[in-house]
Amino acid sequence: MDKHLKARTPWHLWVVGIVSLAWNAFGANDYLQTQLGNLAYFESMMDGIEATPQQALAYFQSYPAWVHGAWAVGVWGAVLGSLLLLLRTRFAVYAFALSLLGLATTTVYQMVVGQPDWVQNTTTTIITIVIWSIATFLLIYAASMRSKGVLR
Repeated sequence: MDKHLKARTPWHLWVVGIVSLAWNAFGANDYLQTQLGNLAYFESMMDGIEATPQQALAYFQSYPAWVHGAWAVGVWGAVLGSLLLLLRTRFAVYAFALSLLGLATTTVYQMVVGQPDWVQNTTTTIITIVIWSIATFLLIYAASMRSKGVLR
C-alpha cells in the first residue's frame, strides 16, 4: 500500500485500544500502589495468599532500582502504547515493544533471583501467562495495523 494513502480505521482498533487501555491502566495502578507502599491495596489483593501485606510490599520493594526501572518501562510503555494505538500512530509499535522489554527484564530477574513460596502458585503463574499473552498480542496487533497503513 502506498505510504501516502491512509487506510480506513477498522472497528476492532477501537475495541482493542479501549480494552487494552483499561487493562494496562490496571497494571499502572498496581505499579503505583506498590511504589506508594499502599498496604490497604495489598490487603485487598491478597485473598488466599499466605503472606501479610507487609511481607508482600517488602518483597516488591526489595527489587533493585534497575528492576523497578524495567517494571516502570513495562507498565508505562503499555499504557502509552494503548494511547498511541487509539491515536493511530505507528509509535504504538515501539511503545509496545518497550513494554515487552520491560516485562522480559522483570520476568528474567524473578526467575534468576527466585520468588518467595507464597508468590509461586497456580494463580500467579496463570496471571503471568495472561500478561505475556496480552503484551505479545498488542505488539503483533500494532505491527499488523502499521503494515496495513492504519497507523501513520
